[in-house]
Amino acid sequence: MSIFDTPFARAGAEAGKTRAGGARSAGARTGFRLPLPGRDRLLPYLVPLAIVALWQLGCSVGWISSRIMPSPADVASAFWTTTISGQLPEDVLVSAGRAFAGLLVGGSIGFLLGIANGVSKLSEQLTDTVLQMLRTIPHLAMIPLVILWFGIGEESKLFLTSLGVLFPVYLNTYHGVRNVDRDLIEMGKVYGMSGWTLFRKVIFPGALPSIFVGLRYALGIMWLTLIVSESIAASSGIGHMANNAREFMMTDVVVLALVIYAVLGKLADVVARALERQTLKWNPAYAK
Repeated sequence: MSIFDTPFARAGAEAGKTRAGGARSAGARTGFRLPLPGRDRLLPYLVPLAIVALWQLGCSVGWISSRIMPSPADVASAFWTTTISGQLPEDVLVSAGRAFAGLLVGGSIGFLLGIANGVSKLSEQLTDTVLQMLRTIPHLAMIPLVILWFGIGEESKLFLTSLGVLFPVYLNTYHGVRNVDRDLIEMGKVYGMSGWTLFRKVIFPGALPSIFVGLRYALGIMWLTLIVSESIAASSGIGHMANNAREFMMTDVVVLALVIYAVLGKLADVVARALERQTLKWNPAYAK
């Protein structure tokens, strides 16, 4: 070891390196760089973009007749026209309000019934058989009867949408509660938990993954039901816009309505998945 190789000299050299590294980092931070989306974010959109590109190519070279299927450019033009006129924003708000009102009513009923039947044997014996019988009836087949009951007003759409989302939420909530690990419940009881505390800290968190599966499935049923109900009996909404466009052979507006439904459904699923990841951060299966 030389005369200059002392602990103080080594400490000074390390401090100098740290300051130099900090200066380089500060210099790097002063540079302006746009954050680029990663591969994992771009990959899910690869297939949809390829489909749109092939669709546009087929329309441009004449493989697809514009009377049968308008090109993406025509659909984009219809989107711009209906947006500028104010028709599309108004119809989107009306349809979204109907959809989420049905989700709130039907989802809440299904959730409460799933919780009740999951934790109570008596409640299951009283209501599960009736619910399973009703579940096997196609709710869209009830449209003529629902129109007789409620007319063509908002009540009929709310009833059909609520009925459509009720059963997916109910089944998955019931399944989630019933399949919570029994060892975890016993451990909670050992630690003195019972009643509401046991449900809040053990049973409900354990059932959440299954509940979110039911929610995501119910979102798809929600939009499907709304499409049919608005196309048959409505004076506003995306379905009404598509039905009017069909009568006047405006295929670009009809396709635009389908695209809007698809985009709204995707956005609802994205929100549900984000809520799922945020709520289930404690679960290793949902950790980033």
